[in-house]
Amino acid sequence: MRTRRVVAAAATAVLASALVTVGAVRQGDRAEASSASPGAHDVIVHLFEWPWASVATECRNELGPKGFGAVQVSPPQEHVVLPAKGYPWWQDYQPVSYQLTSRRGDRDAFKKMVDACHDAHVKIYVDAVINHMAGGASTGKGSAGSSYTQYSYPSVPYTDSDFHHCGRNGNDDIKNYKDKWEVQNCELDDLSDLKTESTSVRGKLTAYLNDLVSLGVDGFRIDAAKHIPAGDLAAIIDPVDGDPYVYSETIEGDAGGPTPEEYTGIGDVTEFRYGDVVGSAFRDGTMSNLNNLASSMRVGTDDAIAFVDNHDTQRNGGAKLTYKNGSSYALAEAFTIAWPYGVPQVMSSFAFTNKDAGPPASDDGTTTAPDCGAGWVCEHRWRTTANMVGLRNAAAGAGVTGWWSNGSNQIAFSRGSAAFAAFNRAGSALTRTFQTNLPAGTYCDVMSGDFASGSCTGTTYQVNGSGQVTATVPANGALALHVDARTGGPAFCTTTFAVNATTSWGQNVFVTGDTAALGNWDPARAVPLSSAAYPVWRGAVQLPTGTAVPYKYIKKDGTQVVWESDPNRTRTTGSAPCSATWSDTWR
Repeated sequence: MRTRRVVAAAATAVLASALVTVGAVRQGDRAEASSASPGAHDVIVHLFEWPWASVATECRNELGPKGFGAVQVSPPQEHVVLPAKGYPWWQDYQPVSYQLTSRRGDRDAFKKMVDACHDAHVKIYVDAVINHMAGGASTGKGSAGSSYTQYSYPSVPYTDSDFHHCGRNGNDDIKNYKDKWEVQNCELDDLSDLKTESTSVRGKLTAYLNDLVSLGVDGFRIDAAKHIPAGDLAAIIDPVDGDPYVYSETIEGDAGGPTPEEYTGIGDVTEFRYGDVVGSAFRDGTMSNLNNLASSMRVGTDDAIAFVDNHDTQRNGGAKLTYKNGSSYALAEAFTIAWPYGVPQVMSSFAFTNKDAGPPASDDGTTTAPDCGAGWVCEHRWRTTANMVGLRNAAAGAGVTGWWSNGSNQIAFSRGSAAFAAFNRAGSALTRTFQTNLPAGTYCDVMSGDFASGSCTGTTYQVNGSGQVTATVPANGALALHVDARTGGPAFCTTTFAVNATTSWGQNVFVTGDTAALGNWDPARAVPLSSAAYPVWRGAVQLPTGTAVPYKYIKKDGTQVVWESDPNRTRTTGSAPCSATWSDTWR
């Protein structure tokens, strides 16, 4: 079986008490039918219903340069075509065959898209519909010209014996979501439910996924995953070639039904609670408890896909915020990217008033090239989203330090010594001197302007030698500074601290020292280290070059702090450009 690569997300002081404690878990690789890590550049953008040629162009011109890690594309398989219903968006989720011809393009266009995105260092994740085939209400030929009737799809081929007929509710539809068997063996809205326990069906589904992998696809979002027993899904995913990243759509349902936790051994899962908590906080301006965000989630950070809204919740009323909410939504998206919980996924929508409406299209239903602002929303191009991706990438692996809140609608925090962000949902500007862990230097506020070639089109701020910055956060706005958007000042060395330290249940290891980047000996601002390679705890910090740095390691369990014994450690950073690993053993 494939072994899951555990994501080395840094433990943070604010997350440790809410998640399963990093020091206590000491988790290594799990031998299960599982997925790869998405990598350090992990922000996923869902280009909902975008044509393949347009995705390729977007990867080259926008996503690659901004540092997005991956695109989730809509289902590429042959689907039903429903002109009488106005070519609704959901026709794409009713497969007719596994031929790669859809209203977004054919197989050749799909392959060209994958190659173009890879050239731009952007991965492709496919929305894979493997729970069902087209329903009985759909008629006509599929998008590749294939004929079909319910329970008969000759182009696959599937016949009646390849489907569940649960026989409980007259029309075989799911009625009781508290009944796990019914959820996984009856039909979701009349869609022909595949018999995924069948070896023959499993083989066809694995072959479809393998075909996509052969074209370069890097991973899959498994649509309607909770309607497939976890054991069946693992048996379908496990034989897939390579090591694709997999995340399953697991909507938390009624007690007695399937749970998201059942699917975490297969890969990551969609954390639907995230949009409720973060969406509500930014909608209502009640953000002061977001440092305890993880304690409100169903699954831990290493298992979660975090999102404010998706294509379903936008339409079914499940989203607390969508693009229609303007600045509050934009700030929630920016926070999702900046905060180290889960793998962030951001939405890129087309505008709609009718929840069934399909994307802008020609008369025959073929999707037209996106024109942002003319039927296409393109939230991923908003500065609050696009520029925050660079901050996340700069702070990859760094935990949260120096949380600050005014108690209601204003918050700020650092990501180790690599980044600092502040959010203001008040109706007036916030001006104050913030304490950060950033090294001294001049930084571009990437929320007010763009950074390129060492210059900034927006406001710049000076961080002093103590890590303090006096800045103004606009009303209903944000501030974002990071080490990859500095306009001048001293050079820095990326220094990785690696200490061999055993811990007891609940303890986490931090490093602090006589520099702002290490918190100036303040345990509350100490830099959290990751236990992914336990008993070695690791974390990278930006330190000035050619500088003697006194430091020590500490163990924290809530408010209890244990310092290692004297004397202080001292090492000297090298000359730019430089990187170093300082390996130690707890004493």
